Amino acid sequence: MLKPKASPRFISRHFTSALAACQPQQTLTEKLLSLLKQCSSTKLVQQIHTQMIINAIDKPNFLLHRLIDLKDFDNASLLFSHIPYPNEYAFNIMIRGLTTTWQKFNLAIEFYYQMKDFGIRPNNFTYPFVFIACGNIFVLNHGQGAHSGVLKSGLCADGHVRHSLITMYSRCGELGSARKVFDEISEKDLVSWNSMISGFSRMGYARDAVALFGDMRDAGFEPDEMTLVSLLGACGDLGDLGLGSWVEGFVVESEIEFNSFVGSALIGMYGKCGDLSSARRVFDRMKKKDVVTWNAMITGKLYRYAQNGVSDEAIILFNAMRKSSVNPDKITLVGALSACASIGALDFGKWLDTYASERGIQNDIYVATALIDMYAKCGSLDDALRVFEDMPQKNEVSWNAMISALAFHGRPHESLSLFKRMSNEGGAAQPNDISFVGVLSACVHTGLVDEGRQLFDSMSSSFGLVPKIEHYSCMVDLLARAGLVHEAWDFIEKMPERPDEVMLGALLGACQKLRNVDISERVMQLLLEMEPLNSGNYVISSKIFANMKRWDDAARMRVLMKQRGVTKTPGRSWVEIENQVHEFHAGDGLHFTSQDMCEIINLLNEEMKVEGYVPKVDSL
Repeated sequence: MLKPKASPRFISRHFTSALAACQPQQTLTEKLLSLLKQCSSTKLVQQIHTQMIINAIDKPNFLLHRLIDLKDFDNASLLFSHIPYPNEYAFNIMIRGLTTTWQKFNLAIEFYYQMKDFGIRPNNFTYPFVFIACGNIFVLNHGQGAHSGVLKSGLCADGHVRHSLITMYSRCGELGSARKVFDEISEKDLVSWNSMISGFSRMGYARDAVALFGDMRDAGFEPDEMTLVSLLGACGDLGDLGLGSWVEGFVVESEIEFNSFVGSALIGMYGKCGDLSSARRVFDRMKKKDVVTWNAMITGKLYRYAQNGVSDEAIILFNAMRKSSVNPDKITLVGALSACASIGALDFGKWLDTYASERGIQNDIYVATALIDMYAKCGSLDDALRVFEDMPQKNEVSWNAMISALAFHGRPHESLSLFKRMSNEGGAAQPNDISFVGVLSACVHTGLVDEGRQLFDSMSSSFGLVPKIEHYSCMVDLLARAGLVHEAWDFIEKMPERPDEVMLGALLGACQKLRNVDISERVMQLLLEMEPLNSGNYVISSKIFANMKRWDDAARMRVLMKQRGVTKTPGRSWVEIENQVHEFHAGDGLHFTSQDMCEIINLLNEEMKVEGYVPKVDSL
């Protein structure tokens, strides 16, 4: 773009006619600057730049501003590098462009320091974008340094500076510092309130966000779209359906448009609160549905799956999204892959893998990790390993997904080996709490008691991690499966925190297998206090007593279950046939393919008998 000389014959006819159409009384400089404002392409900017060079017109800032507006990073950077003495304006618009237009946050911070090296003092047009850059890449030390510059420059009273400071501290997890900046604002406006409410909501402090919203209303401020979106995020995290529904009513009464911003937040809130009918109602009401809206609806289905099992509907939504000519993005794929993993839809998961490959996003760290999880949970471990090894970059989640997959598939030695490889080759991705859950689970599945003990001890001694309830649960399960139920109980008694239902359930199951009544009675007492409505606890307890021929105690557990109104939850399963997922419940004979399915199951049962399999009916 930067050329010392250019021949007039290379100037386009369009440019020549546009130049002639300018006001005759204008100077050439005025004409060129006027045309520059109208430029819609880099090519026209280049032609104007050529004319400026030919006619010795030095107006680089005008050219730089236009190139940034056109989002041309390469030419804007080249032009800036050729300005011998860039001034305050040139630095400010470059820092702004790097932050907001190109999102090159590290480079924006570099330009900030370069600006200071040139002896140019940053001002209220500089700091907001520096703080935004720091908040997006979580570099708190640089943000704190810039904050010191604000204090020295006396810019603390500037609204844009204060609001960006609140955002920076919030995103870096320093909510105390963010609140201090907020509290020091003597005259708060709506942006001030929004910045702090958003900070609380974004960082998971939902109750604080809701409380601050109440303070804002008491101060006489009416919420806008940004307030409502942050509030809806907090409502979803709290499961506060009442407040979330009030927000929808406020939107309707205030005649706020159900755009992607507000509509997606409402859908997400209802999804997290488990009210999928309301989420669908909002979704259907929206006239324009973009990828964010579809993602919110799909994610809502997945969130609800943890309680009622509707991941197959998430897949149906994904297909409907494609038919509506909205292209799925990375977030959509991660959601759809999670749905496939939940219900074992391997064929559809493979199709998503191909879809991601065709669009060049199969190596995206989040998509690839979701693929690993999907393949592992659908039983295709070789495909999971293929995706893992092909990943150019891996984070903690990627390593943990593969370690857990190997453990789940009964390949503990490979899981342990990968754990050691992560410790040595993972770089910044080092073993964390979840890594140890995965590798301890590997020990559980194959009874590697000594290895499990060593790993548990190494958490604190070698990695500086404090064992959590999940790690204790793995150890209790490991010891219980090895028949060491008394040692497992001693382990529970020495724990620094109260055992959870999963841990006690594992120990109770081991007691049933070993017919150990001594430990089982202690465990049963705790479980029935913690989970009085869990049918499994009564059933297992009754069978333990029955195995010991303590018929009165066995009957007492059945009667107690009936008195408390506890019913056994029926089992369910899914079968994928030609990309269509079918759901079955125990005893369900109404499905149109039930007879065919029963014939297949009977055939498999006969083949298993031929292979010598004997069912373990004593644990049913």
